[in-house]
Amino acid sequence: MADSSFDIVSKVDKQEVDNALNQAAKEVSTRYDFKGVGASIEWSGDSVVVKANTADRVLAVVDVFETKLVRRGVSLKQIDFGDKEPKPSGKEYVLSGPMKEGIDQENAKKISKIIRDEGPKGVKAQIQGDELRVTSKSRDDLQSIIALLKGKDLDVALQFTNYR
Repeated sequence: MADSSFDIVSKVDKQEVDNALNQAAKEVSTRYDFKGVGASIEWSGDSVVVKANTADRVLAVVDVFETKLVRRGVSLKQIDFGDKEPKPSGKEYVLSGPMKEGIDQENAKKISKIIRDEGPKGVKAQIQGDELRVTSKSRDDLQSIIALLKGKDLDVALQFTNYR
């Protein structure tokens, strides 16, 4: 019997993020407490850029955006606003958050170590670029690995694909 496997990936649904950003931009443009403060949220390449005339307003716009992301089922781990400290830029404050896609080597090694140490015996994790392939003879072992990783608090949002 052939081995069963699945892939662990970290992909961003850009359409959902774009929809959340558009909803947040619309709310910011119509809300009374954002009138006349120059608050905006927009794309800049692969990053989300938030601008306003005070640092508190920037954080309020980020909060609106994060609420929209959660409602659309997008993990907040996929956009990295860093320490959420808006930087002064002329007369306004700016906060930029790039999209995080793919599993970097450090997190891939950490996930692989968790699978080796805490998972059932006979399960192998193999790093393939920015994703991991997990193989085993038993499908039950693979499902226990998925449950194990969902229970961990990792720095990256995980999706499990190609389950065969």
